[in-house]
Amino acid sequence: MTETNSDRAGPLASEAGTGRLAGHRDPNANMADLRRVGANPDFWYPVAMSRNVRSRRVVAATFAGERVALYRGKSGAVYALEDRCAHRQVPLSMGVVEGETLRCCYHAWVYRGDGRICQIPYLSKGDGRPPRGVRRYPVREAYGLVFVFPGDPDRAAVTALPELPTFGSPDYKTMTFSRTVRCHYSFMHENLLDMNHQFLHRGVVGKLHPELLEYRTGAERVEARYLFSHIGGKRNRSASLLAAEGIGGGNSTDVMTIRTEYPYQTLNLLPQNAERPVFSLWATYVPEDARQRTCHAYGFLMIEKPSVPGALHLAWPFIRRFTERVFAEDRMAVEAEQRAWDEQGEDRNHEVFPLILDVREVLRANGVPLRHQCRS
Repeated sequence: MTETNSDRAGPLASEAGTGRLAGHRDPNANMADLRRVGANPDFWYPVAMSRNVRSRRVVAATFAGERVALYRGKSGAVYALEDRCAHRQVPLSMGVVEGETLRCCYHAWVYRGDGRICQIPYLSKGDGRPPRGVRRYPVREAYGLVFVFPGDPDRAAVTALPELPTFGSPDYKTMTFSRTVRCHYSFMHENLLDMNHQFLHRGVVGKLHPELLEYRTGAERVEARYLFSHIGGKRNRSASLLAAEGIGGGNSTDVMTIRTEYPYQTLNLLPQNAERPVFSLWATYVPEDARQRTCHAYGFLMIEKPSVPGALHLAWPFIRRFTERVFAEDRMAVEAEQRAWDEQGEDRNHEVFPLILDVREVLRANGVPLRHQCRS
């Protein structure tokens, strides 16, 4: 990894690690509780799968307590409006699509894709009308997802969508994930970056030994490189199949690179002397409720096709089962962390891993205060 002036290297030097462990002072003291920091809305966030926003249908979505009505017009374009009619506040997601407009189900007020009211059927032309309609969210479709920009709409045009270089490549096959997880989004970032939790997955992948080679941290990112070794234990059928295909993470010559680039995460497994990863993961965690104790995880696992034609297709159901089991165990752990926070009313965990302390600072520095501060 190339170090820049804004980067800080973190090879886990012994004196740094000892300082974190031996000190009696909590390293998070006098810092804002990360679980009370909200996701920054000035980024593109997926809120639905494109295939679920069907032609002339309306779908209800949320971002951090903001309700959004997504609809696909006759032209195929997707629009995103505040999910409340300006009249009686009835959800527009209960409405009817007509051409490129959306008609409220209650009194049949009609909205254009820009949120403006274009018809109130029981009023004559001379009658007064509300001065404005409802909020419109910038919206884009990419990678089979519908992204909205919940923040300042003027920033949407200059804010790039995440880049997924292996998505759609003929050399890779992609698996899509879409799951609700009952925890603050920060727990998900920590879980993926901290590979020291492999004991959790011992029944699925056997005994793995992760070695942190180095990590870099900057204003908006943390990137870590791990070396994995399989040190024993029985793998299940799916894990053995993945290892046979060279994508199991048990080969000691494979290096796994995990990166939080706010607000997204990526993971790449690169075998020694390889020019491209054998698999890549992209994920983001979209807060759903106003207090941001629940998030929706969207992700893509892009696996390189082996030299034997059709082999990956045959293995796909087993790979899906394997990844679902790993995710289920991770979800169990992070939801338990959230329950502990809820019970205690604050973050009392004693983190000692410098990498995680740094990613917490990145998330804290780039997030925003919650509109509704949590109370236990």
